[in-house]
Amino acid sequence: MEMPEGFTISGYYPGVIGKMTELHAVYYHFQWGFDMSFEIQVAREAADFLENFNAKRDGFWAARVGDAFAGCIALDGRLRETQGARIRWFIVGPAFQGKGLGRFLLRKAVEFCTIEKGMRKIFLLTFRGLDLARRLYEGEGFRLVEEQEIHHWGAKILDQEFHRPVGP
Repeated sequence: MEMPEGFTISGYYPGVIGKMTELHAVYYHFQWGFDMSFEIQVAREAADFLENFNAKRDGFWAARVGDAFAGCIALDGRLRETQGARIRWFIVGPAFQGKGLGRFLLRKAVEFCTIEKGMRKIFLLTFRGLDLARRLYEGEGFRLVEEQEIHHWGAKILDQEFHRPVGP
């Protein structure tokens, strides 16, 4: 799959943790009513992931248009041999949606996963209502395996877990 026109993709760069945290916090607060605990969790866990990043098992892709942060995705391989490799912090800013960036980022993360890296399964956690994202997940072979109501981040949501085997 070709990269959508106008975007550049990189790994970590200075300021990206703040930008990805801000995009998540603002979107999920205004669209879903998530409170400050969500922003804190994203910042803390993203910083921990990048601090312990291992290019042999983990992936991180940040998209920009010029200097503007457009979105990102991470593949956390720390639990690859037990629970599976985990898709995390997948988000595309509203101004950049509908241009193929989300599909491109998700495919990059899925293609990163190989059996040779000890990965057998890819999973992600999300919640009901993110219909565009769900269509992307299902288009890449992810299937819903669990759904449960939880109270988290100051909101009541239907938490969902999707799985996909590694490989075509």
